[in-house]
Amino acid sequence: MSITAVPFELTGADARPIRGDAFVNSEATASVVLCHGLKGFARGGFFPFLTRRLNDAGFTVVTFDFSGSGVGDDRENFTDLEAFAADTFTNQLHDVDVVWREGQRRGWLSQPTGLFGFSRGGGIAILHAAANPRVRALVTWSAISSVNRWSAEVRQAWRARGYGEVENTRTKQVMRVSTAILDDIEQNAEGGLDILGAANRITVPWLIVHGTADETVPVHEGRQLHTASGDRAELALVERGTHTFNSAHGVVDPPPELAAATDRTIRFFQSNLEA
Repeated sequence: MSITAVPFELTGADARPIRGDAFVNSEATASVVLCHGLKGFARGGFFPFLTRRLNDAGFTVVTFDFSGSGVGDDRENFTDLEAFAADTFTNQLHDVDVVWREGQRRGWLSQPTGLFGFSRGGGIAILHAAANPRVRALVTWSAISSVNRWSAEVRQAWRARGYGEVENTRTKQVMRVSTAILDDIEQNAEGGLDILGAANRITVPWLIVHGTADETVPVHEGRQLHTASGDRAELALVERGTHTFNSAHGVVDPPPELAAATDRTIRFFQSNLEA
């Protein structure tokens, strides 16, 4: 078995670049596409660890930075803060579609393919899987169940100021978020961005993984997704698991919670992505 890393750059939403890597397993009979969350990126957090584990388990893996991730061409630092500020859920859905089509064109996704999403990327993965019949299996970790994350008071203050702010806990950067995402939510939350509605339309095998100690996306959102699926999805709760399953950026030796989530995910994809 050999793994070949193939970097790529595509044109995403608002003509901003989508940068990514396809880790092509020479013996793979299935593929997985990974979607990161807010303030995340393909080479950050637990994603490199998860990518390696999936490769070792026999999968080709496609990872990428959303065009509005804010991560620059070094693939590590948040230097494109204008892109981060302008990002929306609809833009991310566009980016996933671009990556998927390119993966098919280049043969990375010519075999049964699964989709993985973390946190906000989990919500995006649910919305995409509900619309893309080529997704054969879905796994979400710490996924959001709604795009509307802010109270009316917060949204009002956000609009009055012209922007909101979020802190990147790793870099300590305070990054602005424009009102474009509020417009996107208000126009589409009950239509194309209805995550619970999309969850009800998922017919492929779906594993919902959520930590019971998630401090960012409460575990009840994982339960909401499970209920919305009509209990068709599998719900795997990780005891004492935080939002990132007790892991930090650059993890090599996984804590028990991350190991449990990863092992369950690999077994799930192996069982449900048979050629």
